[in-house]
Amino acid sequence: MREDDEQKSLFKDTRVIIFILAILASVFFIQPGYSSDEGLTTGLNYGLDLEGGSWLQIKLQGAVAQLDADAETLSRTVLRNSISDTVEIEQVDTSNGQLTVTFTTPVQLTSNQMNQQGMGESTITRSDNVTQVILYTSKATLITTYLTDSLGAEVVPLSVDGGVEYEIRTAISQEELQELMSRVGGNIVTDFDGTPIYREGVRTETRDLTKEVLSDKLNTLGLKDIPVRVVGEDYILIDFAGMDLATAQDIASRPGKFEIRMQTQDNATRHVLYGDEIQSVGIASYNDRDGQWYIPFTLTDAGALALQKVAIETGATTDPMSHNLIMYLDENEVYSAPLSSSAAATLARNPIYSWQASTGGDEESKLKAEQLQIHLRAGALPVKVEIIGSGQVDASLGEQFKGQAIFAGIFTLLAVAFVVYRRYRKPEILIPMIGTSVSEVIMILGFAGAIGWQLDLPSIAGIIAVIGTGIDHLVIITDEVLYEGKLPPKKVYLARITKAFTIIFAAAATTIIAMSPLVVMGFGALQGFAITTIVGVLIGILIARPVYGKVIHEILEARARKNPE
Repeated sequence: MREDDEQKSLFKDTRVIIFILAILASVFFIQPGYSSDEGLTTGLNYGLDLEGGSWLQIKLQGAVAQLDADAETLSRTVLRNSISDTVEIEQVDTSNGQLTVTFTTPVQLTSNQMNQQGMGESTITRSDNVTQVILYTSKATLITTYLTDSLGAEVVPLSVDGGVEYEIRTAISQEELQELMSRVGGNIVTDFDGTPIYREGVRTETRDLTKEVLSDKLNTLGLKDIPVRVVGEDYILIDFAGMDLATAQDIASRPGKFEIRMQTQDNATRHVLYGDEIQSVGIASYNDRDGQWYIPFTLTDAGALALQKVAIETGATTDPMSHNLIMYLDENEVYSAPLSSSAAATLARNPIYSWQASTGGDEESKLKAEQLQIHLRAGALPVKVEIIGSGQVDASLGEQFKGQAIFAGIFTLLAVAFVVYRRYRKPEILIPMIGTSVSEVIMILGFAGAIGWQLDLPSIAGIIAVIGTGIDHLVIITDEVLYEGKLPPKKVYLARITKAFTIIFAAAATTIIAMSPLVVMGFGALQGFAITTIVGVLIGILIARPVYGKVIHEILEARARKNPE
């Protein structure tokens, strides 16, 4: 009767209950099965080196430089390119840190036409068949417009110490950029020793945004988890497990389908425009005036007119709260909100080119705004890219790697079992120890299945490393629990088990700290090794090893009752 009570007390222990639930949950996420065609199957995702497939290495094209230009020459060039060759500059005022340009032209201009240029605010008067415009702008805005029109690519200015830094999102050499700036009386700014402030590549923020857009686009297509990794400063590596090279190249170069629709009645909607009518997308910003996070974006002339037309015809200009503007990415809704009353009133008279999509004022709204920025850009990447490397892993080779990885894991467990048995020569110690290691592997695989993590060779290496460190910890527990080959008195046992877990927690903390840089910095495939190792260590010290300490105590106690001597 006493033995039954001890057995019940073991399964009533909170640590054991959590352990059992974790195992059951892991099995659920692993989804083991068997079919006559494929044999043993699971719901786990395997990486390129275990399943075969293809990979692409992409280089981000761009340049970052500080630039300057002659204000009058720059103004004349930009305005003649944007409006008409008949533009004549009357005055250029650069006082008060602003640029005010007064010009005339025979062309009849409207406020909407000037706003469409996106160069700033303007005042327009017309008399004697001559239009006079006073444009309130900045040199940075005009340089950005000039480079955008000349290169057909997005240019993003950023204020930095000592001036303005321009990120040009297309390939351009230092010589080509200098020649382009010389046409407007400008040049590349030099530092204190005369070196031009220019470098190839893009900003870190742009690189990360490109990675997020690619990841969002590829995984929105319904493909299984596709790892998109940053390699170096300006390179991105994409693994397409189970996919041939031609299909991978087609998917990577295909833009996502972004669409804006207007709600008509009930849940019905009407098409407004596609992503190619979005001219530019800004960054997530906070509006202090209304306490809202928002994403600014601009529409082309055709897009602005299409939005105005649909808004008027659906009644959104008179009843905006009943007609949400809804955004879709590959037919999945990513944003929905009614027009503001001011926007509705303006659309009733004129098209709107510059828009702001507001998401709210809290921290969650900030995350939504950042995610919406990615969705708005999914129609096209923020920077031009070039595929500079590609390759393919044959499916049969992937199967061979998978078999070898499984063999390595089983061999590791058998080798560990042999060493443990040689050390203790007690099956009652060997079985719980090996069972604990196997349970840790199951829980690691369950975690991978739960989050959709792709298992590759580095991840398998991480699991094998966890088996090794786990056995080390179990040996420490066993050696501390055993006292002259048997269970010590309770007071001594508690002191020894506390000492064992102090050593184990210190060793685990060291391992986690050592692996953390690989996770944070994302050194390619080594990230999988680091994450698997950290997850395995945490599972071990928080779930599996405390249970082993409890189980080994119960086993040794039962053994002592049967053999008091």
